[in-house]
Amino acid sequence: MVGFKWSPDSGGCFVIEQAYVQAGDKPTPALKDIRDRIAKAVDATEGSTGLKRLACWLQMPVDSAFGKMMDSNCQGRAKEVGALLSPGKDGLFTPADLGSVLSASAAWTGIDTALKAERAVYVNGPAEHVGGVKSKFTSGFHVIVFLAVGKDTDDRVYYLGLDPDVSATTESRAAWKALVAGEPETKPEEFTAAKSLGVVKSMILGDEEGGFGPLVRKYYVDTTAKFPKINRFG
Repeated sequence: MVGFKWSPDSGGCFVIEQAYVQAGDKPTPALKDIRDRIAKAVDATEGSTGLKRLACWLQMPVDSAFGKMMDSNCQGRAKEVGALLSPGKDGLFTPADLGSVLSASAAWTGIDTALKAERAVYVNGPAEHVGGVKSKFTSGFHVIVFLAVGKDTDDRVYYLGLDPDVSATTESRAAWKALVAGEPETKPEEFTAAKSLGVVKSMILGDEEGGFGPLVRKYYVDTTAKFPKINRFG
């Protein structure tokens, strides 16, 4: 997917430029290591009910029309998912408010260090800044999780991020519709454990070996600038 920064579909909001992962990308940690961490963490929730697993990993709509989302708990979900994806003793890394730090560059240096130590990073910012261009969440804040840092061949730095929001992009919406067509859409509580496992892995890891699904994207952050302020009253 070509990187995007602004789209008429986003209501005129500026989001962090994003793109999908390419086979030749070589972030730190490596793509294979990230895939393995995600797969192991998703498998570890296997004892849960199907719906519980879905709600742990995905911010879902009530149906494929995306008229309403089941919850707005991006903060709690990012903390839980981030902890599951931080296997070491230091756990999830939560940086200072990226809209208020004294030095944005110093803050991102700390984030880089955490990522390279296999710690997931909790990234909180304005919904219209860190979300996807099709996201149902367009005001207040949104939280995603970063898992790696890398450079493109033109030396542009990117962060590999997991955004559990199924509504975030055209591709994520299409993937969700294909996966939940029929009975599971109208009766999500009847998702079997096996079905939920397949849905979560398809949305996050994709269906091709070595690739990723539409919820994992590259984020081209301006590490020299603070995040915009969160409008907590909008």
